[in-house]
Amino acid sequence: MADSHDLPAPWIELLKLVRAGDTARTVHLLARLDAAGRKAIAAELPRYVTAQSRERNGWWDWHEQFSPLIMAGVACLGGAAAVAAWVFRREFRWRKEDARDPGWILELVRDRPEAWRADVARRMVGRLRPLDTAEWEIVAALVRETAIEPPAGDAFVIGWLLTLDPRSAGADPLFAHLAPRIFEPAGLAEAFSARQIWAVGQLVADGLLERADVIDGLVGRLLRDGPSGPVALADLHERLQLDLVEAAGRARDYVRLLPAAPVPVADMALAQLKRLDGAGRLEEELFAEAVEGLAFRPEKKLLRAAVSWAGEAVTRVPGRTDAALSVLATIFRQDVLDLQERAVRLAVRLAGQAGEQGRAAVIEAAGGLPDGLREQISMAYGETIAEEVAVAASLVAGPGPRPLPPIASPEELAQEIVAMGWPLGVHAFERILAGLVEWADREPQALREALRPWGQLDRAQFGFYGHDVIEGGYELLRRVVHAFAAPEDSAKLSQAIAQTRRRQDAGGPLDGLFQQRARELIAPFESGAGYPVLLAAPTSGTGHVDPETLLDRLERLEAAGVEALPADLAQALLRLPRGIDQAIVERAGKLTSDAGRACAAWLASGGPADPQVTCWVSSRRAYHGGDYKDVHAELSLSLPDPLAPFHELFAPGTGHTYTLEWWPSAMPSHREVVAAHLAPYLPASLESNDRQVVVLASLAHGDGPVGTAMGWALACGMGHRNAADRAAATDALLTLAARGEVPAAALGEAVAELTAEEIVKLNRVISALDEATQAGAHAAVWAVIADLLPRLLPAQGERPRSGLADLLAAGARAARTAGARGDIPELAAVAARKGSSRLVQEARRLHHLLTQ
Repeated sequence: MADSHDLPAPWIELLKLVRAGDTARTVHLLARLDAAGRKAIAAELPRYVTAQSRERNGWWDWHEQFSPLIMAGVACLGGAAAVAAWVFRREFRWRKEDARDPGWILELVRDRPEAWRADVARRMVGRLRPLDTAEWEIVAALVRETAIEPPAGDAFVIGWLLTLDPRSAGADPLFAHLAPRIFEPAGLAEAFSARQIWAVGQLVADGLLERADVIDGLVGRLLRDGPSGPVALADLHERLQLDLVEAAGRARDYVRLLPAAPVPVADMALAQLKRLDGAGRLEEELFAEAVEGLAFRPEKKLLRAAVSWAGEAVTRVPGRTDAALSVLATIFRQDVLDLQERAVRLAVRLAGQAGEQGRAAVIEAAGGLPDGLREQISMAYGETIAEEVAVAASLVAGPGPRPLPPIASPEELAQEIVAMGWPLGVHAFERILAGLVEWADREPQALREALRPWGQLDRAQFGFYGHDVIEGGYELLRRVVHAFAAPEDSAKLSQAIAQTRRRQDAGGPLDGLFQQRARELIAPFESGAGYPVLLAAPTSGTGHVDPETLLDRLERLEAAGVEALPADLAQALLRLPRGIDQAIVERAGKLTSDAGRACAAWLASGGPADPQVTCWVSSRRAYHGGDYKDVHAELSLSLPDPLAPFHELFAPGTGHTYTLEWWPSAMPSHREVVAAHLAPYLPASLESNDRQVVVLASLAHGDGPVGTAMGWALACGMGHRNAADRAAATDALLTLAARGEVPAAALGEAVAELTAEEIVKLNRVISALDEATQAGAHAAVWAVIADLLPRLLPAQGERPRSGLADLLAAGARAARTAGARGDIPELAAVAARKGSSRLVQEARRLHHLLTQ
């Protein structure tokens, strides 16, 4: 920045107030500036903010300046587009909210032309994001002031909802335009909470909102959203206290909510339907549809409600017997013992009233019941019912990851680079890096022309943040591109980095292989020497490199007289498949370079020996108090010479990263090594939506033996909060099962240890195991559960852990389909206990199934 003697006086005066964080005095100063003063400040503002962004350690280091800077931009920048962009500038998102901000901004723009102010308002509306309440207050103030047509966009409506106050809503000129849209915007679930429930309920009570419209709107939204319906709307429904007439008019809607709505919404709908039924105002058709919808729910709470309602309803209206029996028949197939027992008791009681339809439904479904329950139905209905033979689904491994096609031209490469975003996927990284090396060698002038704008990018694009340099795969790939496109500027950048405190991106050790491969290409591109071909560029979606292709690449390097780059060679060797043909080994022996000889030795020896892995859990004190559990893994791995410089990359760490997806392709023939790196990182993602657990699905498609580490990694993935993430772990289990590679004992041991340490919840693991059973992996699932039960079943006098009865039920489902037989002493001991707890009942059922 220029010396202070060269800066305009208005800017110097403003800067003192900005650095002091004094917004009020800043507004006062700006209001009395003349046009020349505002113009002088407008010239300095962007440079100052850009410099602060680079030099500060983060937004927290200068956040007190944000509000004064926003006011300065509003007052001094000329164009409407520039002002709108300034208010929504990324750095200012973390400013401290002040209720006076909208009024100050209106004061600063009031002397601008009316058309200009309306233009600013419209542009700000376009930039508004949902849940940005601070910016919404400013935008809304401008919309009201300029009297432009109120916007109907979701972000504006949600902002209005978040700030809705029934005490002042009636006087708000926006109210009439936005009130009809309360239940329309996407993202309503995040915006609708206790405050909005109170506000909308009060507006209905005050007569400012039409009661019928609000009820129709909330029920309609719940119907549209189905499983993702905003749960808070059920609470609003309760607050509104519908009378019988209002509820009866919406009975069909309540029935339609039952099969798929979130549990609280289904509870609300069920309560209304039972209320109507008790008052004799529920049609028979709707009763039958409602209980049937409940019977297909997976939640035990709702299934119990279906059985209870069916029993109560038949007592009141005997003509409903067949409808009730059809529901009970559906619940027979739920394979949850206590529910089956309830349903069988009611079905036995109703046997004398059963019509032809209800009788047929019960008899058909009873074949899948456990022996004792099936016999009760046989006796009550006077018909011998044979045990239903379990039909197993065909077990099929899912498709493996597919490679992206190579980049076909310099122009396509330039387009891919421009479109490159963060977080960067591993396939995009490999494709761009390989394309850059290839086209830099084949058509350097055409590529340099296509990348001409690259030399003009801000340094923040290359990982400069404050005093640090982030050197993750994304930033380093951008630097490699820059090194080719603008080698002189890149050399200056490299010199600056050498003098700068450095830190890698938040990643694990295996990220270092990718980072080093990118980093080592910078110097050849800066010097103009280049690099003819990338040895480690994958030839398959798993990350493998075809051995003949690797030999072709090594021969090309030898012909060009170029030494292989160390990390490129190391990762290329790690990506070779197992079981190399002798002809390829002999061909490799003819290579003469150091890299060629290293490759030949690797192929002849079969690569590094498979490691022994140990996993365990440790506790440490968290900064806020209490214990924090970490998973650790240790490898005993002997590294060949090409890998020796990278030995630190093979020591598993712990923490969180967004790059787990990359790791299986780092060494796709060594799944156990990759799993040992994943196991300590996966626990950090189990309660988040970061989608890192999906790595397990691609890991399973690799090669190499699996054991302890794979068991721990799978157990972590199967314990994820989200069903979609657990599904990725289930897909990995299915792939391993289809290939006969499930490490059942290791997985059982991992689940026992991780649940004991409360890192993983047993009910989530059971859900994943059940999914695998249904998909055909019943034999593998039973092997896992058979190993797990002796570890988890309580001794006499011990308190059983939560979910153990569900594990026994899941074991029965898998064992029955697999035709498993055998004796588990710990199971027999629990089955022999007195009592009728669900744990004991499920133990008896499974023990009987295994020993009958």
